[in-house]
Amino acid sequence: MQTPSQGTFLGHPKGLFLLFSTELWERFSYYGMRAVLVLYLTAQTTNGGLGWNEADALRLYGIYTGLVYITPLIGGWLADTFLGQRRAILIGATLMAAGQFTLALPHSLFPDQVFTVFYSGLALLIIGNGLFKPNISTMVGDLYEEGDHRRDGAFTIFYMGINLGSLLTGVICGAAANAFGWQAAFVGAGIGMLISLLLQATMAQRFLGDIGRVPAAKRAVEKSLNKQKNPLTKQERDRIKVILVLGLFTIIFWAGFEQAGGLMNLYTQEYTDRMIGSFEVPAAWFQSLNPFFIITLAPIIATVWVKLGQREPNSPVKFAMGLLFLAIGFLFMVGAVLQQGGDSAVKTSMFWLIGAYLFHTLGELCLSPIGLSMVTKLAPLRLASLMMGAWFGFNALANYIAGFVGSFVGESGPLAIFGGIAVAATISATLLLLMANRLVYWMHGAEGPATHQEAAEQGKPHASTI
Repeated sequence: MQTPSQGTFLGHPKGLFLLFSTELWERFSYYGMRAVLVLYLTAQTTNGGLGWNEADALRLYGIYTGLVYITPLIGGWLADTFLGQRRAILIGATLMAAGQFTLALPHSLFPDQVFTVFYSGLALLIIGNGLFKPNISTMVGDLYEEGDHRRDGAFTIFYMGINLGSLLTGVICGAAANAFGWQAAFVGAGIGMLISLLLQATMAQRFLGDIGRVPAAKRAVEKSLNKQKNPLTKQERDRIKVILVLGLFTIIFWAGFEQAGGLMNLYTQEYTDRMIGSFEVPAAWFQSLNPFFIITLAPIIATVWVKLGQREPNSPVKFAMGLLFLAIGFLFMVGAVLQQGGDSAVKTSMFWLIGAYLFHTLGELCLSPIGLSMVTKLAPLRLASLMMGAWFGFNALANYIAGFVGSFVGESGPLAIFGGIAVAATISATLLLLMANRLVYWMHGAEGPATHQEAAEQGKPHASTI
């Protein structure tokens, strides 16, 4: 078995930074397309768009992003059982690059097949993402032995790569769309995906060794003493319960957060004063606020957790904090709507949007990288990519709900939607705080020392007695 390249960079295996770069360019591709999708759908056909109404565009956005996050459940199972993570990533990256370039084809080439080509491009992106997304995240966890304290920090670095990609793409692909038309944004996204594919195809063996080459189910059997698949233990079942319960709460968070690419994107385009002097800021550029805040604030948040030491909140409490920050962000959007005073001709200050994205980002930092790390800690080895796929499955449902809720803007108005999300997030945070201790107990020592009850069940001395 070939081991990865020896040595570390910034205290982490060098393979982390290959995965960081691979994910950076894949996220550049995904968010470049996402930043313009709804705007492209609603643009008039004379301007190169598809001429859809807002409700239909938001419904399709919800269906597309939902499928993007549900297919990793299948992709994770295929990687665990047959393909191995590395092969799944290469196949997925190839399909996604093909999907982006399919979307970039000019309408004039297929005047009678515009929608067929469009849906074909989306299908390639959805299938490719299903193979790529769960496996790149799982491989980050595979770089570290069980109990390695660097794992959470690794996912924070990895998460910064995700957001550096989306920061670049909002500006680059948004500017390309403004200057050369919508297809130019898809070309830029396709180029980003090709870079991601090239990095993984040429450098993975050197920096990852054999990590990800053998399907996880086969590795789990080889690791087992009796070489047979054993049923899940009580500890494994409890840990899976934690993943599933916290996954339900992530649905509330992402259903609100993903309004950024849908309803908030349209609100930016139509009702926000985007003028700075004589320059009008492109609506797609506001999609870069979130990754900018991520990159700026992630080191600060990580430092705060370290400074808190023994007082650092556990994962369920951090999730609750994320939901509360989401609620505060939507209060800013409520403020923007109130500034209009019921007059749709009034343009609101862009500072309402900036405030919303700031608090949404704080919420994301309390929830998303913590969730990725948690899944790699708690999931049984033979189900590692499958459980990561299940985790993204919750995002799938959230994205569908986001599009469905946003599509009611014509009937309910943005005030009801923004305010309703704020209330739902606050109630969810309260419930999660009440459940936090039970969830930590079900983690069986994955976060903090065992409790007296758990130690007694396992026949071990409690940490306070050692």
